[in-house]
This record gives sequence, C-alpha cells and structure tokens, in this order.
Amino acid sequence: MTRHARNSTAGSVYTYHEKKKDQSQSGYGTTAARLGKDSVRNFDCCCLSLQPCQDPVITKEGYLFDKVVILQYVITKKKEVGRQLKAYEEQKKTEEKELATLAEAEKSDKVKSFVKQETNITSKPSTSKSSSEPSISNMAPGKESNVPSFWIPSKTPQAKPSAINKPDMTVYCPMTGKPLKIKDLIDVKFTEIDDPTDKRSNLTKDARYMCPVTRDTLSNSVPCAVIRTTGNVVTMDCVEKIIKKDWLHPLTGSKLTEKDIIPLQRGATGFSQTNSGLEAKKQRPALQV
Repeated sequence: MTRHARNSTAGSVYTYHEKKKDQSQSGYGTTAARLGKDSVRNFDCCCLSLQPCQDPVITKEGYLFDKVVILQYVITKKKEVGRQLKAYEEQKKTEEKELATLAEAEKSDKVKSFVKQETNITSKPSTSKSSSEPSISNMAPGKESNVPSFWIPSKTPQAKPSAINKPDMTVYCPMTGKPLKIKDLIDVKFTEIDDPTDKRSNLTKDARYMCPVTRDTLSNSVPCAVIRTTGNVVTMDCVEKIIKKDWLHPLTGSKLTEKDIIPLQRGATGFSQTNSGLEAKKQRPALQV
C-alpha cells in the first residue's frame, strides 16, 4: 500500500508531521511558537505596566518606563528589603541570645563538675562495692534526664528555622538586572503629531509621535534614539545622517558625544529581521520513539 492511499498507515518512516501531531495530542515534547505583533508592547509603552507612558523616563540601557510606575516599583522593593533586613536582625539577636545561654550553661556545668569532684575526695577508701557493669535501668543515677519519652514535648525533635541571609540593599532594573537608581533616569520628550483634523485622544491614535527633526512617524518598525541632554526622541536615520556629521544637537545646537545617544529598546514588528528573541517555548516531557 502506498503512503498516499486512503488509509496510509503502513509507512515505515515516522514523519515530522506525524511526530508533531502526536506531540500536540499527547502533551509531550517542547513546543515553540513565534510571538506575533500583538503579543509585544509598543515602543512608547512602559516595560512594567505595558501601557502608554504618561510621564516617560528611560534608563541608560534604553528601556522606557512610566515615572509613576518605576517609582512605585523602587518603593515596593525598598519596603521588601526593609522587611527582610528586620527579619535578619531579629534572627541575629536570637542567635546571640542562644550563644549566651549556651555559654552560661557550659559555665554552670563546669562549676557543678568541679564541686562534685571536690565532694568525692575522701581520706578513707570507700567500702561500697560498685558494680562494674552499667545498669540498663532508665532510672539509674545520671539517666533520669535522658528518659526516651518521645511523646513528651520537651523530648521531641524540633526543626530549626531556615537561616535568613543578609538582604541586598540594591534595587535592580526589572529588564536588565543591573543596579537601578532614580537619579540615573532620564526624562523623555515625545513630539506629538499635530493633526487638526483628528479629534481623537492621543492615547487612542495608532500614530501618536514623530521625529522633531525629520518629521517621520515613530513606530515599532522605526529605530529610534533618545538624546540624553534634552530627552528628545529622534530616528536613527536622523542620528546617522544629521547628528553624527558634526555632533551638534539639531534643535538646540549644543555639543553632543557618543554617550548622549541612547538607542530606544522598542517592541516587535513580527518580522524576523527586525527583532530577535521573539520565540516562546514551553518545556514538557520528551517523547522518545
């Protein structure tokens, strides 16, 4: 029977299509899917709230945040670190108390043993015969404190609480994992498209901002950069063709350097050549045949 017959189940080769079909039905194997344009944030949206920024600020790495959202994130992280630090200090005080208690108990045992040795010193040999074999009774002298009664609360084993490490006081960026400081955030100024015929709100428009120099509409498909000194958002074409010629600000005429140009980390367009890392994977048990 050929593979293209009505019931082509006699093929000796396990095809790629059959494998994928079995994976989707059985729940085995790692599945991968490329994220579309609708699954990734827009270039002017906050990296935390994924909403259009009302008061945008940018980090040195080019990630855009809403100032209110990033301030709330920093405050929340600092409160969390404060709670962890308080728990760490309480644990440290408890350990110091336990060490002091153990030191006092050890000192008390040494005093008791010394007193016992001094009282056992006699001038005459003892006439009492002590058995050389140890007693197996639980109530023999010296064994009353070691009664193996596991149902007594004082005799039951207790699990010590897990040790708390000293928390790191540094707040890290949620996107890059690098230290984040409020003073390093740079205010961003988007130039709105002034269209007198469009009466819609700026947040509901598809094309909201433009480059103040070239007047090009900004979108995810247009590479952009932020000028550190003024916070203006311009296109990378403007940077390459205008700014890098004499390194002067195209709006104010001030001197610029390479560090003053911050590439804006934009979202996705759905095209493979424009963005990378847009593939989502779901790890599942492997299907071996």
